[in-house]
Amino acid sequence: MTGTVHVVGAGLAGLSAAASLAEAGSRVVLHEAAKQAGGRCRSYYDPSLGLTIDNGNHLLLSGNRSSLDFMRLIGAPANALTGPDEAVYDFADIRTGERWTLRPNEGRLPWWVLRAGRRVPGTRARDYLAPVSLLMAASGNKPGQSGTIGEKMSCEGPLYERLWHPVLLAALNTEPRESDVGLAATILRETFGGGGRACRPLIAVEGLSTAFVDPALRYLQSRGAEIRYGRRLRALTLGQGRIERLDFTDEPTVIGPDDAVVMALPPWVASELLPGTPAPQEFRSIVNAHFAVRPPEGAPLMLGVVGGLTEWLFAYPDRFSVTISGADRLLEEGREDLARRIWTEIADLNGLARDLPSWQIVKEKRATFAATPAEAARRPGAATRYRNLVLAGDWTETGLPSTIEGAIRSGTNAAQALFRTGMCGRAQAQGVA
Repeated sequence: MTGTVHVVGAGLAGLSAAASLAEAGSRVVLHEAAKQAGGRCRSYYDPSLGLTIDNGNHLLLSGNRSSLDFMRLIGAPANALTGPDEAVYDFADIRTGERWTLRPNEGRLPWWVLRAGRRVPGTRARDYLAPVSLLMAASGNKPGQSGTIGEKMSCEGPLYERLWHPVLLAALNTEPRESDVGLAATILRETFGGGGRACRPLIAVEGLSTAFVDPALRYLQSRGAEIRYGRRLRALTLGQGRIERLDFTDEPTVIGPDDAVVMALPPWVASELLPGTPAPQEFRSIVNAHFAVRPPEGAPLMLGVVGGLTEWLFAYPDRFSVTISGADRLLEEGREDLARRIWTEIADLNGLARDLPSWQIVKEKRATFAATPAEAARRPGAATRYRNLVLAGDWTETGLPSTIEGAIRSGTNAAQALFRTGMCGRAQAQGVA
């Protein structure tokens, strides 16, 4: 490519697109409205806690190939993600006091379900066949055409309450009963379907910026990319089949005949800038809670919690953090009341005093698109009707719900869509992972 690719938006989708393009030899200019990169997946210092935290807790799995490929490309630190050597998931039921550890075996053949000590308490081996119906229902269907999980799988009983509901809710950020079968099937196929080697949990203990954002920026700069902050895109000038100008709040940028644009912005912004662009219209929230207390020795790095307000409890070296998905019901609740309720559960689970420590509650109202069939059907592909404009973002059609893996995959999809337009040479296109 002889021209410049302008990537608008420096969240993970934009960083992924920019890195793929830079790897292929393109000249990249990255524009970001905020004063820092990372979007919804970054670290920041919180003065109320006196700690650096992430603006959301995110779990990756060893089967998230796009994320791991991206980290290798940008040279992320080898210890950026922490997790056990095998697939191990600790759970606790607040109502009964029971605790258990789920231990899938490494290979694809799930013999682990035959051993009671590896299963969820109160479940039988044949109960674990339920998700097969999701994989079968999704086969060969277009996004949004496979129906809901509630229509294809039994959503009741101990296994659903203690495994499938918490896992699917965390992945989809939407009540599983109303969620799209195709999205759930992709998650299951790429992770649990690959056996324990594909579903080992991985957590950015040192922060999302350390794992993803900072190394991506260093990589881009090493490839000659230009990074411009404080540039909010307010309009596009559209020509005959192409984008001719980007109107930023400070000054316009003319798009030359050999230039291209990757728009890696939230769906509501993209729809406003480019009317007629299909995009999800319904969203779900996430609530994260952080407490400045060092976890006691032996506390699991991640604990799935059943029967309470807390859903996933992370024990970072300097704090406890909680994630609650599909949290629209909590948006109007007082922040301190929420903090007290959540801390009481954490304290009881860890044998700590119930006195409320320093805390922070982060409510993300539009954290993800709603993973329903209707919203899945509204997701656009990377290509647009303009030859030199492609889309990136976890809300575009990746086959995945709104996750880190989906965001990063959307970036590589956008880069590949640009290459397919013929705006670069064959050698460059082959350089894209």
